Amino acid sequence: MNKQEKLILDLYNNQCWSTYQIAEKLDTYPNKIRRFLKKNGIELRTSSDAQKNALGSGRAEHPTKGTYRSEETKQRISDSQGAVWDALTDEEKEHRSQIGREAWEQKSDEEKALLIAEAQNAVRKSSKEGSKLEHFLLSELTKRNLRVEFHKDHWLQNQKLQVDLYLPDHRAVIEVDGPSHFKPVWGQENLEKNIKADQQKTGLVLGAGLMMIRIRQDKSLTQRYMRNTLSKLLGLLEKVKEHYPEENKRYFEI
Repeated sequence: MNKQEKLILDLYNNQCWSTYQIAEKLDTYPNKIRRFLKKNGIELRTSSDAQKNALGSGRAEHPTKGTYRSEETKQRISDSQGAVWDALTDEEKEHRSQIGREAWEQKSDEEKALLIAEAQNAVRKSSKEGSKLEHFLLSELTKRNLRVEFHKDHWLQNQKLQVDLYLPDHRAVIEVDGPSHFKPVWGQENLEKNIKADQQKTGLVLGAGLMMIRIRQDKSLTQRYMRNTLSKLLGLLEKVKEHYPEENKRYFEI
Protein backbone atom coordinates (compact mmCIF):
# COMPACT_ATOMS: atom_id res chain seq x y z
CA MET A 1 0.00 0.00 0.00
CA ASN A 2 1.50 3.31 -1.07
CA LYS A 3 1.70 6.53 0.94
CA GLN A 4 -1.44 8.08 -0.58
CA GLU A 5 -3.55 4.98 0.08
CA LYS A 6 -2.42 4.95 3.71
CA LEU A 7 -3.35 8.63 3.93
CA ILE A 8 -6.86 7.90 2.63
CA LEU A 9 -7.41 5.23 5.27
CA ASP A 10 -6.09 7.49 8.02
CA LEU A 11 -8.25 10.44 6.98
CA TYR A 12 -11.39 8.32 6.72
CA ASN A 13 -10.98 5.99 9.70
CA ASN A 14 -9.05 8.05 12.23
CA GLN A 15 -9.85 11.65 11.36
CA CYS A 16 -13.42 10.97 10.20
CA TRP A 17 -13.09 12.92 6.97
CA SER A 18 -15.81 12.46 4.38
CA THR A 19 -15.10 10.98 0.97
CA TYR A 20 -15.82 14.42 -0.50
CA GLN A 21 -13.21 16.09 1.69
CA ILE A 22 -10.61 13.42 0.93
CA ALA A 23 -11.32 13.69 -2.80
CA GLU A 24 -10.95 17.46 -2.67
CA LYS A 25 -7.63 17.21 -0.83
CA LEU A 26 -6.25 14.66 -3.29
CA ASP A 27 -7.76 16.36 -6.34
CA THR A 28 -9.81 13.35 -7.39
CA TYR A 29 -13.43 12.12 -7.36
CA PRO A 30 -15.45 10.99 -4.30
CA ASN A 31 -16.56 7.81 -6.09
CA LYS A 32 -12.94 6.84 -6.61
CA ILE A 33 -12.33 7.20 -2.87
CA ARG A 34 -15.44 5.13 -2.10
CA ARG A 35 -14.35 2.34 -4.45
CA PHE A 36 -10.92 2.23 -2.82
CA LEU A 37 -12.44 2.03 0.67
CA LYS A 38 -14.85 -0.75 -0.31
CA LYS A 39 -12.03 -2.66 -2.00
CA ASN A 40 -10.12 -2.57 1.28
CA GLY A 41 -13.09 -3.80 3.31
CA ILE A 42 -13.97 -0.45 4.86
CA GLU A 43 -17.68 -0.02 5.65
CA LEU A 44 -18.83 3.35 4.37
CA ARG A 45 -20.57 5.71 6.76
CA THR A 46 -24.17 6.70 6.12
CA SER A 47 -24.88 10.26 5.02
CA SER A 48 -26.38 10.90 8.46
CA ASP A 49 -23.23 9.72 10.25
CA ALA A 50 -21.06 11.72 7.87
CA GLN A 51 -23.04 14.88 8.62
CA LYS A 52 -22.79 14.28 12.38
CA ASN A 53 -19.02 13.90 12.10
CA ALA A 54 -18.71 17.08 10.06
CA LEU A 55 -20.86 19.08 12.48
CA GLY A 56 -19.15 17.62 15.54
CA SER A 57 -15.67 18.40 14.28
CA GLY A 58 -16.58 21.93 13.25
CA ARG A 59 -15.70 21.28 9.61
CA ALA A 60 -19.24 22.15 8.60
CA GLU A 61 -22.14 24.17 9.95
CA HIS A 62 -25.69 22.96 10.23
CA PRO A 63 -27.55 23.89 7.02
CA THR A 64 -30.29 25.72 8.95
CA LYS A 65 -28.00 27.45 11.46
CA GLY A 66 -28.81 31.14 11.64
CA THR A 67 -31.92 30.70 9.51
CA TYR A 68 -34.90 32.70 10.74
CA ARG A 69 -38.32 31.12 10.45
CA SER A 70 -41.49 33.02 11.20
CA GLU A 71 -44.15 31.49 13.44
CA GLU A 72 -46.33 31.09 10.36
CA THR A 73 -43.60 29.09 8.63
CA LYS A 74 -43.06 26.93 11.72
CA GLN A 75 -46.77 26.21 11.91
CA ARG A 76 -46.91 25.31 8.23
CA ILE A 77 -43.99 22.89 8.60
CA SER A 78 -45.50 21.39 11.74
CA ASP A 79 -48.91 20.93 10.09
CA SER A 80 -47.27 19.29 7.09
CA GLN A 81 -45.29 16.85 9.25
CA GLY A 82 -48.36 16.10 11.34
CA ALA A 83 -50.42 15.37 8.24
CA VAL A 84 -47.77 12.93 6.99
CA TRP A 85 -47.79 11.08 10.32
CA ASP A 86 -51.60 11.00 10.50
CA ALA A 87 -51.73 9.51 7.00
CA LEU A 88 -49.57 6.54 8.03
CA THR A 89 -51.24 3.24 8.81
CA ASP A 90 -50.81 1.68 12.26
CA GLU A 91 -48.39 -0.82 10.72
CA GLU A 92 -46.27 1.97 9.22
CA LYS A 93 -46.21 3.87 12.51
CA GLU A 94 -45.14 0.74 14.36
CA HIS A 95 -42.45 0.11 11.75
CA ARG A 96 -40.99 3.58 12.28
CA SER A 97 -41.13 3.13 16.03
CA GLN A 98 -39.33 -0.19 15.67
CA ILE A 99 -36.58 1.50 13.66
CA GLY A 100 -36.12 3.93 16.53
CA ARG A 101 -35.94 1.12 19.09
CA GLU A 102 -33.40 -0.77 17.00
CA ALA A 103 -31.29 2.37 16.59
CA TRP A 104 -31.26 2.73 20.38
CA GLU A 105 -30.23 -0.89 20.91
CA GLN A 106 -27.35 -0.48 18.47
CA LYS A 107 -25.83 2.30 20.54
CA SER A 108 -23.01 1.48 22.90
CA ASP A 109 -23.51 1.55 26.68
CA GLU A 110 -21.42 4.72 26.76
CA GLU A 111 -23.61 6.44 24.16
CA LYS A 112 -26.78 5.39 25.99
CA ALA A 113 -25.42 6.66 29.31
CA LEU A 114 -24.51 10.00 27.71
CA LEU A 115 -27.97 10.43 26.17
CA ILE A 116 -29.68 9.49 29.43
CA ALA A 117 -27.52 11.99 31.33
CA GLU A 118 -28.41 14.71 28.81
CA ALA A 119 -32.10 13.90 29.19
CA GLN A 120 -31.85 14.03 32.98
CA ASN A 121 -30.13 17.42 32.80
CA ALA A 122 -32.86 18.67 30.48
CA VAL A 123 -35.54 17.52 32.93
CA ARG A 124 -33.79 19.26 35.84
CA LYS A 125 -33.43 22.44 33.78
CA SER A 126 -37.07 22.26 32.75
CA SER A 127 -38.21 21.90 36.37
CA LYS A 128 -36.33 25.09 37.27
CA GLU A 129 -36.88 27.23 34.19
CA GLY A 130 -40.09 25.75 32.82
CA SER A 131 -40.72 23.42 29.90
CA LYS A 132 -41.19 24.45 26.29
CA LEU A 133 -44.94 23.89 26.57
CA GLU A 134 -45.15 25.94 29.78
CA HIS A 135 -43.40 28.89 28.13
CA PHE A 136 -45.60 28.56 25.04
CA LEU A 137 -48.78 28.66 27.13
CA LEU A 138 -47.46 31.56 29.21
CA SER A 139 -46.72 33.56 26.06
CA GLU A 140 -50.02 32.79 24.33
CA LEU A 141 -52.17 33.43 27.40
CA THR A 142 -50.36 36.70 28.09
CA LYS A 143 -50.92 37.80 24.48
CA ARG A 144 -54.63 37.41 25.15
CA ASN A 145 -54.37 39.77 28.13
CA LEU A 146 -54.88 37.03 30.69
CA ARG A 147 -53.12 37.50 34.01
CA VAL A 148 -50.68 34.64 34.47
CA GLU A 149 -48.19 34.01 37.26
CA PHE A 150 -45.36 31.71 36.20
CA HIS A 151 -43.85 29.15 38.60
CA LYS A 152 -45.58 30.78 41.53
CA ASP A 153 -44.41 29.42 44.87
CA HIS A 154 -45.18 29.85 48.57
CA TRP A 155 -48.70 30.90 47.66
CA LEU A 156 -50.37 28.58 50.17
CA GLN A 157 -49.78 29.35 53.82
CA ASN A 158 -47.22 27.02 55.40
CA GLN A 159 -46.65 25.22 52.08
CA LYS A 160 -43.46 25.44 50.00
CA LEU A 161 -45.47 24.61 46.92
CA GLN A 162 -44.73 25.76 43.37
CA VAL A 163 -47.22 25.55 40.51
CA ASP A 164 -46.47 25.86 36.81
CA LEU A 165 -49.05 28.51 35.89
CA TYR A 166 -51.54 30.36 38.06
CA LEU A 167 -54.43 32.41 36.66
CA PRO A 168 -55.77 34.54 39.54
CA ASP A 169 -58.75 35.93 37.59
CA HIS A 170 -59.88 32.39 36.80
CA ARG A 171 -58.84 31.01 40.20
CA ALA A 172 -57.11 28.24 38.28
CA VAL A 173 -53.81 26.37 38.56
CA ILE A 174 -52.33 24.77 35.44
CA GLU A 175 -49.84 21.92 35.75
CA VAL A 176 -48.01 20.60 32.69
CA ASP A 177 -47.20 16.94 33.31
CA GLY A 178 -44.38 15.53 31.20
CA PRO A 179 -43.94 11.78 30.55
CA SER A 180 -42.15 11.19 33.88
CA HIS A 181 -45.45 11.94 35.63
CA PHE A 182 -47.23 8.95 34.11
CA LYS A 183 -44.52 6.67 32.67
CA PRO A 184 -41.59 4.93 34.42
CA VAL A 185 -39.07 7.08 32.56
CA TRP A 186 -36.68 7.03 35.52
CA GLY A 187 -37.94 3.75 36.99
CA GLN A 188 -41.09 2.57 38.75
CA GLU A 189 -40.04 3.90 42.15
CA ASN A 190 -39.61 7.46 40.86
CA LEU A 191 -42.89 7.22 38.97
CA GLU A 192 -44.74 6.28 42.16
CA LYS A 193 -43.13 9.23 43.97
CA ASN A 194 -44.20 11.60 41.19
CA ILE A 195 -47.76 10.28 41.22
CA LYS A 196 -47.97 10.70 45.00
CA ALA A 197 -46.56 14.25 44.84
CA ASP A 198 -49.02 15.17 42.07
CA GLN A 199 -51.94 13.83 44.09
CA GLN A 200 -50.84 15.83 47.13
CA LYS A 201 -50.49 19.01 45.08
CA THR A 202 -53.90 18.50 43.49
CA GLY A 203 -55.44 18.01 46.93
CA LEU A 204 -53.89 21.22 48.26
CA VAL A 205 -55.02 23.23 45.24
CA LEU A 206 -58.59 21.94 45.38
CA GLY A 207 -58.61 22.35 49.16
CA ALA A 208 -57.79 26.03 48.67
CA GLY A 209 -60.97 26.43 46.61
CA LEU A 210 -59.16 26.66 43.27
CA MET A 211 -59.44 24.74 40.01
CA MET A 212 -56.73 22.30 39.00
CA ILE A 213 -56.10 21.84 35.28
CA ARG A 214 -53.58 19.14 34.45
CA ILE A 215 -52.18 18.96 30.92
CA ARG A 216 -50.90 15.49 30.09
CA GLN A 217 -48.00 15.94 27.67
CA ASP A 218 -48.11 12.55 26.00
CA LYS A 219 -47.07 13.57 22.48
CA SER A 220 -44.07 15.20 20.84
CA LEU A 221 -43.95 18.97 21.30
CA THR A 222 -44.75 19.99 17.75
CA GLN A 223 -46.26 23.38 16.97
CA ARG A 224 -49.42 21.55 15.97
CA TYR A 225 -49.71 19.73 19.29
CA MET A 226 -49.03 22.88 21.32
CA ARG A 227 -51.64 24.88 19.39
CA ASN A 228 -54.23 22.12 19.85
CA THR A 229 -53.47 22.06 23.58
CA LEU A 230 -53.81 25.84 23.76
CA SER A 231 -57.15 25.69 21.95
CA LYS A 232 -58.52 23.14 24.43
CA LEU A 233 -57.25 25.19 27.37
CA LEU A 234 -58.79 28.44 26.09
CA GLY A 235 -62.11 26.71 25.55
CA LEU A 236 -62.08 25.39 29.10
CA LEU A 237 -61.09 28.75 30.60
CA GLU A 238 -63.85 30.52 28.71
CA LYS A 239 -66.39 28.00 29.94
CA VAL A 240 -65.42 28.12 33.62
CA LYS A 241 -65.09 31.90 33.67
CA GLU A 242 -68.78 32.22 32.85
CA HIS A 243 -69.85 29.58 35.36
CA TYR A 244 -67.28 28.71 38.01
CA PRO A 245 -67.62 24.97 38.69
CA GLU A 246 -69.00 23.53 41.88
CA GLU A 247 -66.60 22.37 44.58
CA ASN A 248 -66.56 18.72 43.49
CA LYS A 249 -66.12 19.57 39.78
CA ARG A 250 -62.95 21.67 39.79
CA TYR A 251 -60.48 19.09 38.52
CA PHE A 252 -59.81 18.91 34.77
CA GLU A 253 -57.43 17.02 32.50
CA ILE A 254 -56.42 18.00 28.98
